[in-house]
Amino acid sequence: MPSTFFTEPPHWRWLIILYFFFGGLAGGCYVLASMLDLMGRPSDRPLARLGYLLAFPTVVVCGILLIADLGRPERFWHMMLQSATWRPMLKTYSPMSLGAWGLLVFGGFAFLSFLGALADSGRRRGFAFLSPPAPIGVIVSVLGGLAGFFLVSYTGVLLAVTNRPIWSDTTLLGAVFLVSSASTSIALLLLLGSSRVFLVGGLKALQRFDMIVLGLELLTLAALVVSLGSLARVWLNAWGALLVLGVVGIGIVVPLLLHAGAHTPVSPTARLAAVLVLVGGFLLRVVIVLSSEAI
Repeated sequence: MPSTFFTEPPHWRWLIILYFFFGGLAGGCYVLASMLDLMGRPSDRPLARLGYLLAFPTVVVCGILLIADLGRPERFWHMMLQSATWRPMLKTYSPMSLGAWGLLVFGGFAFLSFLGALADSGRRRGFAFLSPPAPIGVIVSVLGGLAGFFLVSYTGVLLAVTNRPIWSDTTLLGAVFLVSSASTSIALLLLLGSSRVFLVGGLKALQRFDMIVLGLELLTLAALVVSLGSLARVWLNAWGALLVLGVVGIGIVVPLLLHAGAHTPVSPTARLAAVLVLVGGFLLRVVIVLSSEAI
């Protein structure tokens, strides 16, 4: 039996599960918005703006969740600054330190793009320079997209560098979190954008993309189980029902069937598919975090 089975669990519970879920949505929505902004059609701009408007408040929720999970929440700033010298506290060898700074950097870009999106919508017009195609807006969107990509993949990598069973016994957690963040973020944009008829063209493209990403998510989950080898039996014995029925069945297979049968992305069927993808993405994080905690 691997030595990881005898290590002390970090006692992560619902606050961290919610952080992983909302962090995936924040980074994923921003990356999608950046792609639509820089490579999409002019008609996709409102959909990109929706992604920016979602990313910033969601990453603020992530910060609140992390601070609330600390044993001494009022000392959260010690993750960023040295108390004696007030110099930046950046430990390049520490995934926790890199993650904290990554969240802060992404939050800064998300805030700038949030202001630019407000300018696009007719509010805060003085910040229009923060939105593409303005040169500064393009730079912010590119750098923010890179920071968002880091955020959505970092959480899985963070788990992989621990010494806990399941988490440290595979190198695919980062890929699983990355793909899941993409599918849930697309689902959120589809769900919230479905009330805006003028977004139908962009939503159709997103719906097709979501089907591709859901198929890729199914493949990465299968690869994750295979990569665990004999440990997969332990994992599936304890959490197999929720993984298969909740994550794969409700969160991937059923939405794929609903998307295939939906004639338009604003139909009730398509909206139900988006809701189920979000449920499946949340359950995936429940299974991954709590399964290792239980061993």
